[in-house]
Amino acid sequence: MNTVIRKIGNSEGVILPKELLERMNLRAGDNVIIVQEGDELRLRRTKDSAEEFERKMKIARERMKKYEVAYRALAK
Repeated sequence: MNTVIRKIGNSEGVILPKELLERMNLRAGDNVIIVQEGDELRLRRTKDSAEEFERKMKIARERMKKYEVAYRALAK
């Protein structure tokens, strides 16, 4: 299936055909990840909802704040 990278606002993106979205049971707002495998790009469905992503980010921020001194020392 061929498609074109298009200008979308200040970014660039790919429009996925409606038929593909229907076959894959995807719709606007669903989360996917882009995986680079060699010279190929693959889209993969994520199981995480926006709420799950935010929950994980909250945990990550808490850990970063708690261990900030150690992370800064390791980054040197």
